[in-house]
Amino acid sequence: MQNKLSQVEIYTDGGCVPNPGRGAWVAILVYKNNEKIIKGTEDQTTNNRMELKSAVEALKALKRPCFVRLYTDSEYLKKGMTEWLPKWIRRDWRGSKGGVKNIDLWKELFLESNRHKIEWIWIKGHNKHPYNERCDRIVKSLLAGKSEEN
Repeated sequence: MQNKLSQVEIYTDGGCVPNPGRGAWVAILVYKNNEKIIKGTEDQTTNNRMELKSAVEALKALKRPCFVRLYTDSEYLKKGMTEWLPKWIRRDWRGSKGGVKNIDLWKELFLESNRHKIEWIWIKGHNKHPYNERCDRIVKSLLAGKSEEN
């Protein structure tokens, strides 16, 4: 009997105020009718690092290999994983203009993504997508130092 991968949807977001400055990230994992929210903050970081961190931590939270639909409003994250990463690896982690920025997180994301079958989906931010809006609210709340709603 063939093992069927569990299907999980992940919604991610990250932000930073100012940029660079204090940052926050969030991921909402949805499996069947269950949701899990993971989140965190960092000092002296960037928007791009927080977008990457949300995806890394979301994939780390999965206990076993899954089929993942990962939704992001970050073209940096989506294009990085679907277009740029194969070229960076072929060039020994060098981009067209030299070293890859945020290489530590890209390498970690690459390792975590290899455990799963992932469909990377870009969604336009602030376009009334319920989970994307919710992620954005949680990030803003974390940046404001408030206890956010789930």
